[in-house]
Amino acid sequence: MKVAILFAAAGLVLAAAIPAEAQRAAKVPRVGFVTAGLADSSNVQAFRQGLRELGYVEGKNVVLEARFAGGQLDKLPDLVAELIGLRVDVLVAGSPAAAAAAKKGSTTVPIVFASVGDPVASGIVTNLARPGGNVTGSAVGVNDPSFGGKWLELLKEAVPGVAHVAVLANRSNRSNSPYHKGVEVAAQRMNVRIGIFDAGDPTELERALAAIAASGAQGMIVSTDPYLFVARSKLVSFAASKRLPAIYFSKNFADEGGLMSYGANIEDSYRRAATYVDRILKGAKPGELPVEQPTRFELVVNKKAARALRISIPQSFMLRADHLIE
Repeated sequence: MKVAILFAAAGLVLAAAIPAEAQRAAKVPRVGFVTAGLADSSNVQAFRQGLRELGYVEGKNVVLEARFAGGQLDKLPDLVAELIGLRVDVLVAGSPAAAAAAKKGSTTVPIVFASVGDPVASGIVTNLARPGGNVTGSAVGVNDPSFGGKWLELLKEAVPGVAHVAVLANRSNRSNSPYHKGVEVAAQRMNVRIGIFDAGDPTELERALAAIAASGAQGMIVSTDPYLFVARSKLVSFAASKRLPAIYFSKNFADEGGLMSYGANIEDSYRRAATYVDRILKGAKPGELPVEQPTRFELVVNKKAARALRISIPQSFMLRADHLIE
């Protein structure tokens, strides 16, 4: 009888231990990551680096489920639904379109966005200081139309002879419309002729580039947009082939051979998103975490690209650059 009781007791201990082990294993947080970009993007690497700096090791104390739309924004809702179906503890969304899809996909899963220009104008949050609901994150833009005009001012300073500028934009991305207005206002003030060319998908981009090539433009501005970011190699090659001095919204373009860029550090936005994930996993409510805005913007000049274009950028302009690429 005593032996039977001992076996029964041992069985109860083992039965209790198995669920406890399963419970501990289930506590490894699962983080979803969805972006309009590509899998090899430096942005996802920046996010992973941010997690590592906070002590998270993939496959050990965190599981990262990443999905990429490859510039095809219509895929985002399905990717978001897939991640929500995996019961992620936090969902990280890169770009306004991904954040909007995530917000529409769930009102309960904590959502952290990165690389969003103006989250209020985008309708992602209603308040930066106290976003409320289940969404917060790291922005890369400012709610100031004059910021768009800064691209034209810098291009004109670097290449004073430019009098006709093509602006490549995706005007269906309404969150960026203030920047386009800013370019128009600056163009009137500076007596520069501009033309805005729309591109939100591969077909539109081919059409827009052909139109820019035939327009007689002497320079080009590539405005903020997730699809244009994905297409950066093509855009840099186009500008080089047409000998067009161009300014872009992200350092990633200059890193790939573009003449210059001015904007917030997008990779840093993704790195900072990891901090939000960490705080939420530790119990913070996303709606109570203020949206982080950029405190500085980087001017990057690629001197090799300038030489290839046979452009002599004033030394005073070079001295103002945050980064010079040799």
